[in-house]
Amino acid sequence: MLASLRPQLALLIGLQALLLTNNVTLIAVNGLAGLAISSNPLLATLPVTGYVLGGAVWAMPAAAFMNRFGRRAGYTVGSLVAIAGALLGWYALTVKSLPLLCLATFVCGLYNAFGASLRFAAADAADTWRPGFRAKAISLVLAGGIAGGVLGPEISKWSREWLPTAFAGTYLTLVGFALLSLMLAQFLRLPRIEVAVGSGPARPLREIVRQPACAVAILSAALGYGVMNLLMVATPLAMEVCRLPYASAAFVIEWHVIGMFAPGFFTGSLIARFGALPVIAAGCLLMLGCVAIALSGVELMQFLAALFLLGVGWNFMYTGGTTLLTMSYRPAEKARVQGFVDLCVFSVMVSSSASSGALLFVNGWTMLNLLSLPVVLVVLAAVLWLGARQGWSLGRAGAVARA
Repeated sequence: MLASLRPQLALLIGLQALLLTNNVTLIAVNGLAGLAISSNPLLATLPVTGYVLGGAVWAMPAAAFMNRFGRRAGYTVGSLVAIAGALLGWYALTVKSLPLLCLATFVCGLYNAFGASLRFAAADAADTWRPGFRAKAISLVLAGGIAGGVLGPEISKWSREWLPTAFAGTYLTLVGFALLSLMLAQFLRLPRIEVAVGSGPARPLREIVRQPACAVAILSAALGYGVMNLLMVATPLAMEVCRLPYASAAFVIEWHVIGMFAPGFFTGSLIARFGALPVIAAGCLLMLGCVAIALSGVELMQFLAALFLLGVGWNFMYTGGTTLLTMSYRPAEKARVQGFVDLCVFSVMVSSSASSGALLFVNGWTMLNLLSLPVVLVVLAAVLWLGARQGWSLGRAGAVARA
């Protein structure tokens, strides 16, 4: 059974690596590209907002599409759209049009909407070929993002001056990675997960999300992603304001993304041993540590340490939340719940990315970090409440979730 799982898991890891190469490259350049072609610095992060808004708009339709036509078809469509979006981004930078660049990143958001389900595809594959390996499969696929953490900033560094217009060449390089994603997707042979006999009909979505475990899972994934996105998007701009060179900003983003995905090699094992809730709680504490370091100063090493902790904290919250979520729905409810959760994640990211640049330039880096504290504390309080109510073993190997 493991022999059948390995090649499909390897393909999913490869697709995740290519998706994150696209994402991290855009993270590194979108804000600065927007700043370069906009007359108002408060609008600099609008291209980032276009990207996550595209993900939010397409999250539910993408889930419905894959439920009907399969994940391979979904990742194929996503890759084709990524090619179109990257080409449009190159053209937008060439003609120095901020609205056109926002449209390009919005188009690329569809690719992200499909790619966001890669972790759920890993869970489905594990359920088919090796039940009990679900948490590890999710974390291993997320770990594929390490490649993006290394390649994305490096690509942005050498390609930003490749063409006469700064960053235009960066968007062209993403066409090649989307083509690789398109080719890999054709080798996927993920089985459709049939509804088990006796599993019951699909419940209304509002009934599913009212379950304490499901609600906490959504809070952890969405708010954890929101805080991470708020600080990550602002970091290159904050370092620019502090007159740190672009190479330093790319270096910080590189280690931030490594922090996001390197724990994927062991987060699943931690969840299997201790449960999802302790791992989510640890993620919240790491994010609080990130804020503490960020408030201590604005030197390179403080940006580096803060963003690395932010990445690890996000991994624990996101992987733990995803694992907790997969125990909260029946097979017949899978597509709707997964699409709804991704919609929640992208919607929070829209707010955080849209406000990130304005909050930074109006209130400063210190206030931006302080504003993230209540959000992290809400998630931590929800986790403590659920742990006291249902026990801390949720998600642990051999433990059964009580919805």
